[in-house]
Parts: sequence; structure tokens; C-alpha cells
Amino acid sequence: MIEPQIVTTFDAGYHNKNLGLAVKRLEKTAAYKDLSTIIVIPALGTLPTKVAASFMNLYSPPNQKRVVLWALGQEVGEAYSRCIEMILEHPELSKFKYILTMEHDNLPPADGHLRLLQAAEAHPEYDCIGGLYWTKGEGGQPQIWGNPKEPLNFKPLPPDPNGGLVECVGTGMGFNLFRLEMFKDKKLRKPWFKTQADSGGVATQDLYFWGDAFKHGHKAAIDCSVKVGHYDYEGRFGQPDTIW
Repeated sequence: MIEPQIVTTFDAGYHNKNLGLAVKRLEKTAAYKDLSTIIVIPALGTLPTKVAASFMNLYSPPNQKRVVLWALGQEVGEAYSRCIEMILEHPELSKFKYILTMEHDNLPPADGHLRLLQAAEAHPEYDCIGGLYWTKGEGGQPQIWGNPKEPLNFKPLPPDPNGGLVECVGTGMGFNLFRLEMFKDKKLRKPWFKTQADSGGVATQDLYFWGDAFKHGHKAAIDCSVKVGHYDYEGRFGQPDTIW
């Protein structure tokens, strides 16, 4: 038996009862704006089940354009550079607003894409906002590289324990939201991403890119509320699927 109740003929609905509050929520989530995103995933081999599951569970903003590009059989720096070159040459993809990079050993939260979009729309001063993840192993460092208020360096910065943004010189690439417009800057060297291990020094493709982008005025930050796991293929302590 249901509880006794009086049924009226009209109810405006939960969201209509406080339009001011509803509008503030929409402004915060930015769902009514152009949030078109191209996801780029370099994948040399297979994905661990946990990583694949996290990718499949990633929420998409409602009724927004989202395309996924898998770059197979390429070194990671080459994969990023080739994909972005192709995007810029494509008549439709070149009109998208964002590029989201996701790597084969990172586990983003289900709402990670939505949170990065929200942060990017609230902070147009940043060309890139990434999720927070750490280098693998005990004593791992947060991939928040370099204090922009100091001479160019890539020392790791501490995260914000309250989940705020931390501005930095450069980021890792495991879960980054870039503004596509950034790669239309003719001053940036090409290839944008390059793993360097020669007489010019040693640099991963991400910091190779940011060393140049920072010099040309491009800004990055890490959203410490977007916590991303880092899958360890080799494992530690006898556990083959350690997540750092």
C-alpha cells in the first residue's frame, strides 16, 4: 500500500523551482558551451584490463562531439606529433576545441574528462590542464613539473591537498586536456613531442615539448582534484598490478 497523498495537476519540476541555482550549475559545468574533444591514445601494445575499464567508464559531456584516435605501433612522442599534425590538417577535426591525451598505463576517474573541461572553461589563462598522477615506485614524484616563477626548471611541485589547481612549467601526458588552438602557434618547434636521448641531453617527450612551449608563453596547471592512477606493468612486492 502506498502512503496517502494528494496529487496535483501540475508540478514545475525540481530544476525549475530555483532557476538561479540551476543556471549557476550549468555555468559551472559549462555543458552548454563548445566542449568538442579529440582523445589521443598512444598504444604500443595491449591495455591492462583495469586501464581499459577506466577508459570505457569515462563520462562524456552531453551531446558534445568526441572522437578517439588510437596511435598504434609508434614511439609515444612520434604518436602525439603525428596525430596532432593529422588533426590540424583535417577539415572537421581542426575545428574541435580540445585534445585529451590518455596513455596506456593511466587510470583516469570516470568524471575526469568532465572535471578537466570544467577547469579549462573556468581558467582560460591555461593552455593545458592535467590530472594528478605520480611517477611509479616508492618515493614517486607528482607530475607537476617546474615552478613558473623561477628560471626554467622541471623540479616537481607538491600537489594542493585541497584539490585546487597548481600552475607549473610542464606536465606528464597521462591525462591532459590541451586547447587545440595551442598547436596552431607557428612559433612552436616541430615535431612538438620528441623523446630525446642524444648529445643534446635526455628528455621525455612531454618535457621536451614544455621546455619550448613555456618559452613562448604557454601555461599549464594540474587539477589536483582529478586523481589518476599509474599502472605498473612490472609490479612491486609480488603484485603484478600495482597502481601508484
